[in-house]
Amino acid sequence: MATIQASSSSVSSFSRDRTSAASKTRESHISVPKLPCAGNLIHELNKRNGLQTINSAEMKPFIRTNLKNEEANGNWKAVEELYAIMEAVADRSEMHKNIGVQRDNWNRLLLNSLNGMTVTAATIAGLASLTGGGAPLLALKLSSTLLYTAATGILMVMNKIQPSQLAEEQRNAARLFKNLHQQLKTVVEVGRPSLNDVKAAMEKVLALDKAYPLPLLRTMLEKFPETVEPAVWWPREQQRSQQEETVGGGLERNNGWSEKLEEEMREVVGVLKRKDAPEYVRLSKLVLKVNKILAICGPFLTGVAAVGSVLDGSWAVALGVVGGALATVVNTVEHGGQVGMVFEMYRSTAGLFQLMEQTIESTLEEKDEEERENGELFEMKVALQLGRSLPGLQNLTATHSPSSPREFASKLF
Repeated sequence: MATIQASSSSVSSFSRDRTSAASKTRESHISVPKLPCAGNLIHELNKRNGLQTINSAEMKPFIRTNLKNEEANGNWKAVEELYAIMEAVADRSEMHKNIGVQRDNWNRLLLNSLNGMTVTAATIAGLASLTGGGAPLLALKLSSTLLYTAATGILMVMNKIQPSQLAEEQRNAARLFKNLHQQLKTVVEVGRPSLNDVKAAMEKVLALDKAYPLPLLRTMLEKFPETVEPAVWWPREQQRSQQEETVGGGLERNNGWSEKLEEEMREVVGVLKRKDAPEYVRLSKLVLKVNKILAICGPFLTGVAAVGSVLDGSWAVALGVVGGALATVVNTVEHGGQVGMVFEMYRSTAGLFQLMEQTIESTLEEKDEEERENGELFEMKVALQLGRSLPGLQNLTATHSPSSPREFASKLF
C-alpha cells in the first residue's frame, strides 16, 4: 500500500513537472511582430495618405533630364540673343552702306561745285583786266572775290572731314559687319552657342561701332593724326573661345596640329611683322604727308587768288587767274584722286595684318590642342586671307629668314 502511494505521488509529481514545462514551452514560443524598417514605414504611410514614394534610383534619370533641359534652355536663350544681335548687325551693315554712298556723293558733288566756282572766279578775274573801269570793273572784281572766298571756305571744310576717307570708312564698316553677321550665323547653325558667344558678339559689335563711328561731330576719326597706327576694329582682349566660334563650338577634337604646322604659323607671323604690316604703315604715313600738303595748298591758293582779284595791276591779275587754276588742279588731285580714301585703305590693310598676327599668336598660346581650331582648317583660312595656296604658304615659310628681303606674305594687297 505504501508502495502504491509512493508511485502515485511520483506520477502526480511527474505530471505536474510536465505540465509546468509545457506551459513554459508555450510561453517561450509566443510570436512578436517585427517592426517595419524606416523606408517601408514611410512607404506605408505615404500609401495610406495617397502619396507616391520615389526612391533614389528612380530619381537619377529625372535629375539628368532636368539638367539636360536646363542646358537646352540656356542654349535656346543664347540662340535667341544671338539672333537679336544678328538683326542689329544686319541693320548696322545696311546703315553703313547707305551712309557710305551718301558721303561718296558728297565728295563728287562738292568737288564739282568747288572746281566750278574756282574756274568761274578765275575767268571773271581775267575778264576784269580787260574792262576799262567803273561799275563793271567793280562788279567783276567783287564777284571774283566772293567766289574765291566761298571756295576757300568750302575747301577748308572738305579738307577737314575728307569725304572720300569718310566713304571708305563706311565701306569698311559695312563689309566687317556683314562678315560678323556670317560668323554669328555659322555659330548658330553649326555650333552649340553659349552665353560666352553672346558676350563675345556684343564686344565685337561695340568695337566696330567705336572703330567706325557714324556721326561727323565729336566722334569722327581724326583725318590727320599725329601718329599713324593700323586700324583696330576688334576687342583688345579677345577671349580664348574666339577661335571656336567659327568652327561650331569645338566640334573638332584633336585636330591636325603638329610641330611643323606650329612652326609654319610662327614664321607667317614673323613675315607679317617684318614685311607686310610695316610696309603698309609706311605707305600710310607717306600718303598722309601728301594729303597734308594738298590740304594746305588748296585753301592757300584760293586765298591768294581772292586777294589778287581785289588788287589792281598786272601782278594782281596774274595771281587771281593763275592762283585759281592751280587751286583747281590741287583740289582735283586731292579729292578727285581720293587721297584720303587711299590713306584709310592702307591703314585698314595694316590693321588686317595686325589682326592676323594676334589671331595666330592667341591660337598658338593655347596649350591644349583640343581647344584650338582644327589645324588644317586654320592653315587653309590663313592661306586664303593671304591670297596663297597651301603649297605657296609652305614655300613662303620655308624660304624666309629674319634677314631675308624676299616677297611679302600677302598676295592680295
